[in-house]
Amino acid sequence: MDREWGSKPGSGGAASAQNEAIDRRERLRRLALETIDLAKDPYFMRNHLGSYECKLCLTLHNNEGNYLAHTQGKRHQTNLAKRAAREAKDAPAQPQPNKRKLAPRKSVKIGRPGYTVTKQYDPDTKQHSFLFEIGYPEIEDNAKPRHRFMSSYEQKVETWDKRYQYLLFAAEPYEIIGFKVPSTEIDKSADKFFSYWDPDKKEYLLQLYFKPRPPEANKPPPAPPGTLPNGTGGPAPPRPPGQIPPPPPQVPPPPHAPPPAPMGIPPRIPPPPIGGAQPPPPPPPVSNGPPRPMIPPPPNFTHGAPPPRPPMQGFPGQQQ
Repeated sequence: MDREWGSKPGSGGAASAQNEAIDRRERLRRLALETIDLAKDPYFMRNHLGSYECKLCLTLHNNEGNYLAHTQGKRHQTNLAKRAAREAKDAPAQPQPNKRKLAPRKSVKIGRPGYTVTKQYDPDTKQHSFLFEIGYPEIEDNAKPRHRFMSSYEQKVETWDKRYQYLLFAAEPYEIIGFKVPSTEIDKSADKFFSYWDPDKKEYLLQLYFKPRPPEANKPPPAPPGTLPNGTGGPAPPRPPGQIPPPPPQVPPPPHAPPPAPMGIPPRIPPPPIGGAQPPPPPPPVSNGPPRPMIPPPPNFTHGAPPPRPPMQGFPGQQQ
């Protein structure tokens, strides 16, 4: 039963946790001795008691292996990082070595090159295109022209307009020339966009196609040619130059049409009785008769005297 637990007969006993820790520290000590030289460690110090101290972490160690195991631990590594950060912060700023700056090339310009721009339209794909032909007869030897697209926000010559972009051509010793083209997406396929430099003719060619714009969803389709404004399909007569078109003819009213009813609120008609009998006619209006004549006053009539005024009331002692 004893052989079911522990090690095999004739071998050493099972290592405990303490023995495993001792063996691990010993292996770390031997590994550290192979890679670390204690004579060059600024934090290693041996005191008068024969033990070893770490001046960085202020820890005490019994032997070199214990100290080397400490140097591989988290506490020592964290203190090393803090010390390095503090020294880097306190150290004065060192002058940076002078870096070589690439100055732009200064050459005498001889003017602008000649160019030809051709506008094209492909009815099959409904794409607009440009063909640029730039001549550089005095270009430098073994030099090749270059082109570049530039947005409207990169230049400072004109006001910004996001609807346009610029196509630049450059070759020494000529000046840089630019063309203002629409800011539409360019078709970069091989058969649509290409450039070619002819060293014999000293001519640079570049062709580009713009992608067709998608049709607007809310825009009605255009009317076919020859359609009148009212939508009829009859051909529109040609308009002589300098003449105002006549107004459209008015449609006459149909014959024997009843006169239009007057606009307004119709008179209110009383509702019919419930029993079906007709209501009695309204009574005739009663008049007051002819106007009465005015009776003149009698000859001995005299107007009466007006009543006396009441006495005025005042403050005591006030004279009337």
